[in-house]
Amino acid sequence: MSVASWLIVGLSVLTVIGFLFLVAVWIRVHRLRPSNDRSWVNDNSRNAKIEFDGDIVKIKNIRDFNWRTTKDYDERWINDEYDLSQVESIWLALEYFDPKHRQMAHTILSFQFEDGRRLACSIEVRREKGERYHPIKGLFREYELIYVWATERDVIGVRTRCRKYSETHLFKAVVLGPGNERRMLESYLKRTNDLATNPEWYNTITNTCTTNIVRHVNEVYPKRVPKAISILMPGLSPKMLERANLIEMKGTLEETLAACEIDEKAKAWNGEDDFGDIIRT
Repeated sequence: MSVASWLIVGLSVLTVIGFLFLVAVWIRVHRLRPSNDRSWVNDNSRNAKIEFDGDIVKIKNIRDFNWRTTKDYDERWINDEYDLSQVESIWLALEYFDPKHRQMAHTILSFQFEDGRRLACSIEVRREKGERYHPIKGLFREYELIYVWATERDVIGVRTRCRKYSETHLFKAVVLGPGNERRMLESYLKRTNDLATNPEWYNTITNTCTTNIVRHVNEVYPKRVPKAISILMPGLSPKMLERANLIEMKGTLEETLAACEIDEKAKAWNGEDDFGDIIRT
């Protein structure tokens, strides 16, 4: 056989080996099953548990950590109850992990009640102890998904006060149609209970913080959020939010982003006043 023939045979063998390797990886990945029973990091250690009683909802395992740094904190979990008929408004927090890379961001919803209380939910990767998040790993069933219910001083506070490079904005959502605030909250709570009994894999493309928010919004208000690249890259979402009339605007988009940035306000919090009031001042 000529050298060229040997090269062709060699390349064919390598192609077959590569294909078989990919098939083996695919089979292994798809045999993995999500679980709620692992050795989780402390801030992801508990699933919230929801009990409905008419208009009253009782929530167990609301996270209320006191964060001094991302590694130094006082762990605290609380139980509380809320009146579903008293949901007054919904807020969207958008955290850029690094403003130099505007495509990547995390989104959080917070529900405000007529009595002034606020309850936030952050849809996150559920990490095991010693595990770090990487978006590539998130494609291969590496992490479970968790709905973290928390106070704003915890889940927004840790991002605005303890992360050196992040930049966080807080927008008031535009909710069209009476009762949609309540339906959004109920949709979130029901999915939280579902995940407690039927865990799911996080997926960097299909099952993230933002894709789940879109799912909830469109469940309550069909086709409210259009398909857009910003769903996959939530850092790009402000333009979509403006076009779809999903947030209250304070002038132009640039003026709105500036007016809604809350990091300095959060850092100025004295630890005693209501954190949610301070970041909305």
